[in-house]
Amino acid sequence: MRPQILAAILLVGLTAPASATAKKVQVPHRYDGSWSIEVVTLEGPCDRAYRYGVQIRKGVATYAGGDFSIDGRVAGNGSVRAVLSRGSDKADVVGRLGRQGTGTGTWNTTGLIGCSGRWNAERRG
Repeated sequence: MRPQILAAILLVGLTAPASATAKKVQVPHRYDGSWSIEVVTLEGPCDRAYRYGVQIRKGVATYAGGDFSIDGRVAGNGSVRAVLSRGSDKADVVGRLGRQGTGTGTWNTTGLIGCSGRWNAERRG
């Protein structure tokens, strides 16, 4: 599995639509800020571990590297559910972000390469 797909696994889990009040005024999402993401492979031939810096703005996650497609969101309670894809490589991501600035969950690939593992997130700012 390419390193970029693992890098993006967490990005998927941290994406969410922007919040708005009834007057359509944009308000900060509770998970906005800088996050450090650790992705660890527990099973399969994927690289063992990565750590990436992720920015969350208005609930949307960005990463300054790699080209991949993200389809995911963080619910108001911090629940993470997403799919990451790059070419034919895909990963399903689930977990939860907490109000104390940490998060955890699991990921697994779908398709030809079978890998799975865990992810941890920590707010950095």
